[in-house]
Amino acid sequence: MLNWIELLNDFKKKQEPIALITVTKCLGSTPCVVSSRMIVKKSKVIHGTIGGGKLEFLVIDEALKSIKENKIIELTYTLGPEFEQCCGGKVELIIEPMNQSPELFLFGAGHIGIAICKLLVDTPFQVHLIDSREDWFLYLELDDSINICPINIKDFSTFKDAVNWGENCYVLVLTHDHTIDFDIIAMAIQNKTKYLGLIGSKTKRVRFNNMLINDLSLEEGMTNVICPIGLEIGGNSPKEIAISTVAQLLQVHYKK
Repeated sequence: MLNWIELLNDFKKKQEPIALITVTKCLGSTPCVVSSRMIVKKSKVIHGTIGGGKLEFLVIDEALKSIKENKIIELTYTLGPEFEQCCGGKVELIIEPMNQSPELFLFGAGHIGIAICKLLVDTPFQVHLIDSREDWFLYLELDDSINICPINIKDFSTFKDAVNWGENCYVLVLTHDHTIDFDIIAMAIQNKTKYLGLIGSKTKRVRFNNMLINDLSLEEGMTNVICPIGLEIGGNSPKEIAISTVAQLLQVHYKK
């Protein structure tokens, strides 16, 4: 018998996206029972079973959809001839995507960066606060959920390794130095992110865009970079900018 707690914990430690399928209701004759479970990986590798056959085949496809869209799916199947099963029972189940929490890599522990960290506590975001200033974090009071990352910003291999690039990767660049901002953006646009934001004005955006294209031959320039960051809700104080930026991050995450 599978130890579901250990198996799920193992996938969580590896941060491997999976879908957990749980049968929640069975009526009549069915090939499974309530609480039957199955885990589906992106590679279609499965652990456990919900009865096999065409039912399981269709549910695996729905599980891949759940992982891709990072969305819970509830389904009901009536097992008739179209399932090549004539038992006539009904199965209800839920598919839950797991290990796809959005991760924010926030470069710059200034007033706005700190405010963003505080606002994101108790949201789905896992926050990594990164800064290159020596001993900077000694004087900051942050929630235990915030991952503090002092880093040598001049060592780009260290910077690149500090970020988990991919579909759940959000990067915000708010450092104290425009040169550092540019170097991070130049690195980040060459990797996969779901959100890449840079604090600054429209003038800064144009300047960086020209530098990326003309100096580094990165043809996309600032096309995929959000600058200025945040929703246009008004207000220019650090906390107000942080509120508008967090609102934008949540909007992207929830696809609103």
